[in-house]
Amino acid sequence: MTRRAVAAAAHVELDGRRLALLDRARIYVCGVTPYDVTHLGHAATFVWVDTLARVLRRCVDVVPVVCRNVTDVDDVLDSAAMRAGTRADDFAAFQEFLFEGDMSALRVSAPEHQPWAHRHVGGVVRLTAALLDSGAAYERSGTVYFRGAEVPDRAGVDRERALRLAAEFNGRPEDPDKDDPFDVALWQAAEHDHQVWPSPWGPGRPGWHAECVAMATSVLGVAMDVHAGGADLAFPHHAYHAAIAEAFSGVAPHTRAWFHVGTVTVDGAKMAKSAGNLALLGDVLADHSAAAVRMMILDRPWWATWDYHPSLLGTAADRVRMLHEAATRPGPGEPAAADEVRRLLARDLDVPAAVRVAADTGGDAARLLISVLGLA
Repeated sequence: MTRRAVAAAAHVELDGRRLALLDRARIYVCGVTPYDVTHLGHAATFVWVDTLARVLRRCVDVVPVVCRNVTDVDDVLDSAAMRAGTRADDFAAFQEFLFEGDMSALRVSAPEHQPWAHRHVGGVVRLTAALLDSGAAYERSGTVYFRGAEVPDRAGVDRERALRLAAEFNGRPEDPDKDDPFDVALWQAAEHDHQVWPSPWGPGRPGWHAECVAMATSVLGVAMDVHAGGADLAFPHHAYHAAIAEAFSGVAPHTRAWFHVGTVTVDGAKMAKSAGNLALLGDVLADHSAAAVRMMILDRPWWATWDYHPSLLGTAADRVRMLHEAATRPGPGEPAAADEVRRLLARDLDVPAAVRVAADTGGDAARLLISVLGLA
């Protein structure tokens, strides 16, 4: 006798790709480097990942397992702590405290897992040793390099742009000890004014890409369903993360779907401390509700670059009020409307279309959307 199926097939679409799921979805998101306060560019990524997790749970009936790391071993953190005249670990702990407060104020749910890079240094050492054994890495003067000559082509990035991005993200393409400019440090030999740990190759510290591989693999296993982060991390960070992980495990692809959240700009320039154009999340939340900030971030395609202007917050607040008014209409509304909202959100997180349906029909559809988008 054939048993009756307990549920229809579960899936979401991301960037036009259908991602079939069972009972869980493993999501790794590149988290905060705790050296400065949170701005809207950071917040956009974490709000979108939080919304993806809510959509999986409420619209697809799949349990999201989110791993959001803390990169508390990083050159920019060491430099910031030195300027502040304090220890890197103390400085990172305080900045992380501020970040967690910002995330709570923005109604971003705590992740199921939050690994810290400093607790996975041993994993980086083992990862590095395994890649040396397989021939995917080599050691020079206490630094161990991953053979990355093919990574730019694999990521679809031309050589000129790849060299520029490698330099911008401190990949040191000019390092004379490298066999190829696109090789990257898995383990970096000790340098003055940086944190240091012991290793078989001498004192040093983990490379950026390697520590993310160690954290993601230790928590989620050798592959994941979704790898998330800002679009600016697609190369070099995510490209090297995938290449290193696959060279270590032999499992490919390392991630089934990428979730590269669109960049936030100001007058066309990427929001960044170096550009001096930050909209700090704490300042924005002092004058506007979390619901308005979330709606401003979410009422657009998740992958789209967008230009921030304070007037957007007023428009977003009006959209939130419209949805709340629709939710107060008596009765459930059109029976199929809530299902349509679920379908639209599962189809590449189409928030603008879901807002139109919920606002037009009200009732259950509006109440569902308010809940899933974290607007109440």
